[in-house]
Amino acid sequence: MSGFQLRIPVALIIFNRPDTTQQVFMQIRKAKPRQLLVIADAPRNERPDEVEKCAVTRAIVERVDWDCEVLKNYSDINLGCGKRVASGLDWVFNIVEEAIILEDDCLPHLTFFQFCQELLERYRDDGRVMSISGNNFGYGRRRTDHSYYFSRYTQMWGWATWRKIWQRYYDFNMKLWPEVRDNHWLFDIFASMQVEILGEKAECKVNGGESAVQYWYRIFEDTYNGKIDTWDYQFFFSCLVQSGLHILPNVNLVSNIGFGPESTHTRCKNHFADVPVMAMDFPLKHSSYVIRDAWADEYLQMLNFRS
Repeated sequence: MSGFQLRIPVALIIFNRPDTTQQVFMQIRKAKPRQLLVIADAPRNERPDEVEKCAVTRAIVERVDWDCEVLKNYSDINLGCGKRVASGLDWVFNIVEEAIILEDDCLPHLTFFQFCQELLERYRDDGRVMSISGNNFGYGRRRTDHSYYFSRYTQMWGWATWRKIWQRYYDFNMKLWPEVRDNHWLFDIFASMQVEILGEKAECKVNGGESAVQYWYRIFEDTYNGKIDTWDYQFFFSCLVQSGLHILPNVNLVSNIGFGPESTHTRCKNHFADVPVMAMDFPLKHSSYVIRDAWADEYLQMLNFRS
């Protein structure tokens, strides 16, 4: 990190959690972005206690003490997790060409910022790559000595993308889902998955193609019908139907520290809570090819995306 200067804007999404927001803000402060774009939702009407919590949380970003342009997009009414983040990122990408995006409970290692910046620049003109993530849940499994690999899966606890990807493909309402659903295109995407994966010492059974199809059918159908208040399944779907790839690091660079009763989607702690972070080594070791790591994707499907 010696001599590193962060040129990429950072978008910070906050709400009512000053404790985690403070920790994330302090890491951003160390990185010293030249632009900080802050997205905030308003308190819920049925939760009067959130008025103070939201105010205290918003006050944290007033502590910027480095050379930085701070832009704010604060809602006057509560929009909820889905519409607030989606509309906030619409605002971000109307202003900047690319951004590193952190939510208030996603605590990055400092090398996460350099990792994102270098890969945003390297793959800026490569339409196959749609995002860069700071998450790795492979627990040390790796096929190469490269610094990262390519995946079909988005991982959104600390990530980065470009305006051209967000504005061209993102669709909060998932208008393509009925056609994809009714013509059974999920089978073409997922049904070729193998049913076995090599572990460290032995073979183990994992969810195969059919179960992946069933899992994502339910997720996309519920999201499309508004049963899940989110924004990120829509991004995954939008990229998936374009055969988009996402870069995942070979070490975990961002830890979700927000599991607990105050969380909207991660109330119960599991093996994804507080995953330790590690430093990314530089210079990065790049691949000379762009091939999706199907083995890593199968493991991720088995570990993260199953009922």
